[in-house]
Amino acid sequence: MSIANTLLHLINHPLNKSNKFAAIARFLKWQVGSRLVPGEVIYQWINDSKIVSRTGETGVTGNIYCGLHEFPDMAFLLHVLRREDLFVDIGANVGSYTILASAAIGAKGYCFEPVPSTYSRLMTNIRLNNLGESVTSLNVALGNAKGEILFSSDQNSMNHVIADNEVAANKITVNVSTLDEEVKDTPFLIKMDVEGYETPALEGAKKTLANEELCAVIMELNGAGNRYGYDEDKILSMMSGFGFKTYSYNPFERQLTRLEGKNITEGNTIFIRNLERISERIKSAPKIDVHGASI
Repeated sequence: MSIANTLLHLINHPLNKSNKFAAIARFLKWQVGSRLVPGEVIYQWINDSKIVSRTGETGVTGNIYCGLHEFPDMAFLLHVLRREDLFVDIGANVGSYTILASAAIGAKGYCFEPVPSTYSRLMTNIRLNNLGESVTSLNVALGNAKGEILFSSDQNSMNHVIADNEVAANKITVNVSTLDEEVKDTPFLIKMDVEGYETPALEGAKKTLANEELCAVIMELNGAGNRYGYDEDKILSMMSGFGFKTYSYNPFERQLTRLEGKNITEGNTIFIRNLERISERIKSAPKIDVHGASI
């Protein structure tokens, strides 16, 4: 993304619209500082949580510039999770969602990240927030059966399972398991960001999905499954079969809006099964300060 497009994104981010100059100042401070003193920087985040950032980590720097990079979905997590809950982060990358769930809120968690170099970054953030006892971290991909699979390794947050007809220079072999095999307790909330590999991951999670204690799933549905020949309409049908409906979320109003199909204005779609329980959680959640805004 060019600097002009980045700045346009920053000033139009919901948390920055009321103070665009502060957002630009954060951007410039990071751009200058990361060049003068290259390396890792510890960023103080939500509710005394911390995250390590370095140049090129788009999601993490997005959190620095905007407070919550994926604003509706991250705010939804902060509003519905409680300390007694279990959160599962599938495709954790360096752990932004896990940090919000387990460091900012205090929930227990599982996180899955298949790429070893990214997993190492994830573990740095786990240790930084002293989450070793509350979060189980696994260096595996999730699919519909145990085994091995080829993965890209040089595309940062866009690393993915290599498709049959795909040419990739830096391929690695990673272990694959299933959610039902690895997580025996039922989570309250799942976040899934697997770059188009949702269909096999969901097929390996049918026992978990059938348990009504699981109330919500945040899932990236951006058409990436086309590379494998997967149909997102079938994912929507599968989730509907388990009783989930799709919603968008306005954190400022704390309002859920029922959708017909996936969310076409955001990369992620929120699936909710127990609307009454989720709505009560949203209503009763304490306010959270993000860059001076209260949500």
